[in-house]
Amino acid sequence: MRKHILSLLSLFTVIALLSSCGAQRKDGGYSSGSSNTTTAPSGPSASQWRNGVKGTWVLNSVTRQDIPQSYTVKNIFDEAPVDCFIGSVWHLPTGNYKGSISFNASGTLCATGAVRTIIWSIHNPRNGGEPEFQFKKLYAGDKASNVTTGYRLGLSFADGNSLTMKMPVDLDNGSRGYLIFNFSKQN
Repeated sequence: MRKHILSLLSLFTVIALLSSCGAQRKDGGYSSGSSNTTTAPSGPSASQWRNGVKGTWVLNSVTRQDIPQSYTVKNIFDEAPVDCFIGSVWHLPTGNYKGSISFNASGTLCATGAVRTIIWSIHNPRNGGEPEFQFKKLYAGDKASNVTTGYRLGLSFADGNSLTMKMPVDLDNGSRGYLIFNFSKQN
């Protein structure tokens, strides 16, 4: 009897460890976090996403989903055009979650070499929606608690090598498209 109990305990421990490792969700879904349902999220928990997102990432590409090529996205994050973010390095450390975005792209509207300080976290909606990556920009002299504007991105996929997030874009015709941010881990 004791062997059976130890075997079951070992099995449950292994299952718990395997299910808690990594934050992988390949459906590419996006949750606005504004659902009124109280169902449990279908993907990884906020803490699993936090572990999957932390580190240093290079933004390799930004693609469009349900956004016509003729539609112009003037800038993102109230900062710069999409092209200025390509090649940017996102440092997302643990601890106090004070990170940075370093810009490397050149162009007339790009600030090559600029570093934007951010505070980041994983938003865990109380209404049962999916966790989202969120950040706010800090300028010199700002306290994070005094900054009231920020940005949220849907979390699509994260593992030790790649990270994919989705930014909703409301289109002129009332529909919604997404910018897909594709990152690779920097060693």
